[in-house]
Amino acid sequence: MNAEEIIARGVPEHVAIIMDGNGRWAKKRGLPRTAGHKEGLTSAKKIVAAAAKLGIKYVTLYTFSTENWKRAQEEVGYLMGLIKGHLRAEFEFYKKNGIRVEHIGDLSGLPSDVQTEIINAKKDTEHFTGTTCVLAINYGSRDEIVRGIKKLISNGVSADSITEDTFAKSLDIPSLPPVDLMIRTGGEERLSNFLLWQCAYAEFVFTDTLWPDYNEDEFCADIEKFQQRNRRFGGVPNQ
Repeated sequence: MNAEEIIARGVPEHVAIIMDGNGRWAKKRGLPRTAGHKEGLTSAKKIVAAAAKLGIKYVTLYTFSTENWKRAQEEVGYLMGLIKGHLRAEFEFYKKNGIRVEHIGDLSGLPSDVQTEIINAKKDTEHFTGTTCVLAINYGSRDEIVRGIKKLISNGVSADSITEDTFAKSLDIPSLPPVDLMIRTGGEERLSNFLLWQCAYAEFVFTDTLWPDYNEDEFCADIEKFQQRNRRFGGVPNQ
């Protein structure tokens, strides 16, 4: 099925991706884990560009989790440098594809230079009207939920007035719609503390493909799988 046919059948509004398998991809080739992360960045750009072409409004990428700080210092340092360098160097990529950059996660827990690059990327792309690429950096869903609760308490919101809607407005990006399709590469089948609230009624696709090998064709095939799902949101059809 070509892009026009996929678009005609209706694409998900929000796709979230757990980009798993960079380290294993590198290990299979006798390369350091950092080489896998570098190649994974290339895959991320291809997939975000493909999403923009299909008219998908939001793509959230699990870039660096709150648990990833446990990794070796060398790997963490490389990832921080990769994030910082990518945000600084890719403005023309965002401009060409009309991509707006957003961030989800605890910004204050990141190195100051990475914080600056994230803030600048958001500001530089805020007027683009195509796909919004949400970078989950220093992100953990439980952490986001706890921080959201703290916001409600600090704003003096009473327990009786808290609803699903008011709570959702306390999350990192209140305007972020629920996830329609969650894709995880690398063969694992779990959420790993990613967008637990937003994935309440998401459809899931798991693939054994390691993230650096994941390409536009497989992404389109996963969109087609989504289009074949019967989404009931807890209800029963025709009642």
